Amino acid sequence: MRLEIHQIKLPLRRVFAISRSSITEQESVIVELHDQGKIGLGEAAKSSYYGQDAESIAGALERIKPELAKHDFTTPEALWDFAAPLLEDNYFALSALDQAAHDLYGKLNSTSVYQRNGLSWRNVPQSSVTISIGPLEEVLSEVESYADWPILKVKLGTPNDLEIVTALRQNTDAILRVDANCAWTVEETIRNSHALAELGVEFIEQPLPYDAPERSKRTVFEESALPIIADESCQREHHVRECDGLFHGINIKLCKCGGLTPAYRMLREASMRGLKTMVGCMIESDVAISAAAQLVPLLDFADLDGAFLLASQPADGVKLERGTFSRPEGYGCGVTWDASLV
Repeated sequence: MRLEIHQIKLPLRRVFAISRSSITEQESVIVELHDQGKIGLGEAAKSSYYGQDAESIAGALERIKPELAKHDFTTPEALWDFAAPLLEDNYFALSALDQAAHDLYGKLNSTSVYQRNGLSWRNVPQSSVTISIGPLEEVLSEVESYADWPILKVKLGTPNDLEIVTALRQNTDAILRVDANCAWTVEETIRNSHALAELGVEFIEQPLPYDAPERSKRTVFEESALPIIADESCQREHHVRECDGLFHGINIKLCKCGGLTPAYRMLREASMRGLKTMVGCMIESDVAISAAAQLVPLLDFADLDGAFLLASQPADGVKLERGTFSRPEGYGCGVTWDASLV
């Protein structure tokens, strides 16, 4: 097996802001996994919050090239088991490699990733599009530009959160979801949940810090007027069990859990426990979004608008059209890219 690593920068359509940061471009790493004349693609984007930049992701993958060159590729799951201890705690790098392995396996065996996992492309949920933090007039302008999207996810964590959602509800009939990105207290969450329920909000994503005491999470779980979805609190496989009884659902991101291989296991365990399931993304190209889209038939909710937020990108794959996913075409994850564009 041969691994090629590409560090790229992805320009955004507009400034993207959440409660703890804002960006105008995204650093990302795209990998090519070569074997038997086929190429599998994977991606991991920078995240300052999780301490990963393009250099750390690429560096971790560069260090395991000699071991990969000697690996006899059989299945993505076997490669994940082989690579996980080599990459230690760099789950972003592991995710990029695992995505590429699933894509490669599909291409070698003439099947799509979702079909290989026994899924069918029927009754798949629509994706939300994200409204980032900003002055109210800018937020309303952004909402107007997404007038034909059925689901909006609103980033909160400002002194004027309820004012923002109230104004949005007056300007859209779309389903509203809110994401506080760990910015609220227990009291704020419970109080806001009742006001947001009156405004027709569907759920609240990660209102408390991920390391909030269990008693705080349980209080919110029991007293919130809206379902609470874990994001930062659900990063690895063992967190699914820990979220049971403290959250109503989980949001998985491939880069945080280490790729499609653990994500499948996490989603199935969550469903078994009665937790709602969701897959989200960073701001990523079609490479990572097309990989995550292979999970959509398993989900209650989807938040895979990362590539839609880009001004341009070097990849082409699964697309979102007003929140509706195109069916993956071709083998693997159904994605291609042009390295000459970076």
